[in-house]
Amino acid sequence: MSEHVVVALGPVDADTVTPVLGERVTFVTDPTPDDLAVAEGAIVRADRHVDADLLARMPRLRVIARTGVGVDLVDVATASARGIPVVVTPNSGSRAVAEGVLAMALHLTKQLNPLTELVRDGSWAERSTIPVGDLDGATMGIVGYGRIGRRVGELAAAFGMRTLAYDPFTPPPAEFARADLGELAESSDVLTLHAPLTEGTRHLVNEELLARVKPGAILVNCGRGGLLDLDATLAALETGRLSGVGLDVFDPEPALYHPLFDHPNVVLTPHLMGMTRRAMTLTFVDAARGVADVLAGRPPVAVADPDYNLRKATA
Repeated sequence: MSEHVVVALGPVDADTVTPVLGERVTFVTDPTPDDLAVAEGAIVRADRHVDADLLARMPRLRVIARTGVGVDLVDVATASARGIPVVVTPNSGSRAVAEGVLAMALHLTKQLNPLTELVRDGSWAERSTIPVGDLDGATMGIVGYGRIGRRVGELAAAFGMRTLAYDPFTPPPAEFARADLGELAESSDVLTLHAPLTEGTRHLVNEELLARVKPGAILVNCGRGGLLDLDATLAALETGRLSGVGLDVFDPEPALYHPLFDHPNVVLTPHLMGMTRRAMTLTFVDAARGVADVLAGRPPVAVADPDYNLRKATA
């Protein structure tokens, strides 16, 4: 006999989460208003809004589990005021996103798109006109040294790259830390963004910073779309200051057309680098485990409100 109702807000694989939630939980993939009214837990996809109005329609809610780490669309303050933890799943997609960064860097460094067109068009004799680069011996500059940033550094080292990093919140090891973002930009052949989006980091990469970027650098953003000024980025591409740009994230999402998208040295993916088949299974499992922990009275592993577990422990 089930004792708890947990609902999906967005597409969630029931076959993956149901065994983790346990036999005493009824999992509803397409909840009605009546289901919301009795739900004690919710597993929420990244593109779904959880605002004060929705929370008001879920009076019995005890836990929200967000698949991923971004909670831009979740009213964390209102949830916290009601004692509802917002569980996040920081470990499930980190390695997949880091692989995506290296995939974009390789794609652009090895000039895969123009070389494909060259072969397709029968222009073999012109192959020497396309400069192909190397990651080996190049410098990877990492902005934001959390889980993903650290994994990017590990993969970059495997390619023979030198790693530098900038993060005012989580200082990287001293041997490759850079205290100034501009200094990092001046030294990096590949600059990759993994900082959180705040008022202070919006358009972190702007005209001023791009003027200091190492000429011919590649810029990759698999972090948050708002970190990047697209107009300034296009201008840097057109002048040759940047040789390539890879974007997996946009502001807003779904992405609105920008002339940058038409540039031949740009590669675009629809915020999918952390959503590989393996990563999605892991994130569903972690989200369901977080819900099960809260319903069982156990502290969840990771929450958006960093003070939640402390408050529970001292209550």
